[in-house]
Amino acid sequence: MNNDEKTTFFEELPLSEDILDALYDMRFETCTPIQASCIPYILEGKDIVGIAQTGTGKTAAYLLPLLTLLQQKPRPQNSIGCLIMAPTRELAQQIDQALQGFGYYTNTTGIAVYGGNDGVRFEQERRSMLTGADIIIATPGRLLTHLDLGHLDLSRTQYLVLDEADRMLDMGFIDDITRIASQLPRMRQTILFSATMPEKIETLAKNLMNHPVEVKIAVSKPVEAIRQGAFICNEADKVKILKHIFKQTPPQRAIVFCSSKQKVKELPRLLASQPFKVETMHSDLEQRERDNVMQQFKNGHIPLLVATDIVARGIDVNDIDMVINYDVPRHPEEYVHRIGRTARAGRGGKAYTLVNSRDIQYWRRIEKLLKEHISTEPLPEDCTPPDPKSLRSDCPKSASHRRHRKSQRPKHQTKRKSGKPTQ
Repeated sequence: MNNDEKTTFFEELPLSEDILDALYDMRFETCTPIQASCIPYILEGKDIVGIAQTGTGKTAAYLLPLLTLLQQKPRPQNSIGCLIMAPTRELAQQIDQALQGFGYYTNTTGIAVYGGNDGVRFEQERRSMLTGADIIIATPGRLLTHLDLGHLDLSRTQYLVLDEADRMLDMGFIDDITRIASQLPRMRQTILFSATMPEKIETLAKNLMNHPVEVKIAVSKPVEAIRQGAFICNEADKVKILKHIFKQTPPQRAIVFCSSKQKVKELPRLLASQPFKVETMHSDLEQRERDNVMQQFKNGHIPLLVATDIVARGIDVNDIDMVINYDVPRHPEEYVHRIGRTARAGRGGKAYTLVNSRDIQYWRRIEKLLKEHISTEPLPEDCTPPDPKSLRSDCPKSASHRRHRKSQRPKHQTKRKSGKPTQ
């Protein structure tokens, strides 16, 4: 089903009085479209597949009704009432913070379970799991560790939430999720949220869910206050373009998104000559390091943050003045999410994307989604424009074309090495 334009107030929904009191204190009055569509179905006990980008209010869309259901039907003693799976530590932390707010007037118990912590935290998680909790919020890897060690019994868990399922697919967690889900009762309520719906996510939903209701919220366009621009360039000139941008507009609180943690680690060194501090966010950092970097970024002590896309969904900072896509996002929805970090609360903002010839196909998809042509910025004088021929194709080479090219190569070049590919 699709959302409509009707405004729905939380007071109109059959949420518990304790939840409504918390929403009143938090000045939350009206539902977002995803909340208005999902909350009634979840309260009815139906499985839900929600297709919505980050920032649409999906966390409240499942937390509010689940908190109500857990109040109406308390879990058995020493059991886990609800399991929420999230792809990253940062998202798990955000969900946990939201749980503390929405459940302020309830007696709901929650545990956030994720890696990157010391042995003391691991022991706290173990003890909490053994005594039971209403809600566990966990990343797949850490949860599997506890399951394998016998710290956790999910045989009586009645609710399963998979948040940002497409991101978990990208990170290679789908097999882990399937294994974890097999530990829960078959007769449970399952809720899945994803910004996109690739075939593997459809298969996952089919295997884990029982006649789910699909709620799809259209991708919202970026606000007009964002000044968007694209630099059509060669890969080798990207650092020069970054320096050019920062010379024209020194960053106050800006984010550069990269496609890999290798690039994230390399960029600060390449920008070392710049007169401002640069820090990074990527999956190799310890949790304490991530928390420290984010706190400094929020406080304005770090004007420029370079981050991977995996970590990007855990960045919750409102007053960002500029977003730069060092690499073009592979999904158009991700572009909307990234640049939506700027120009909030009536402020202006800038969003630049560095587009090489290899990524032009993805850039065209973004423009198609937005139904507009994003202006092309002039390159700095010391940059060489890419060959126009390399920019003609706006779609990937077809499978038949790849097979034809492969058939033309000598056989010794088509053989693959055994073993797993390196990352």
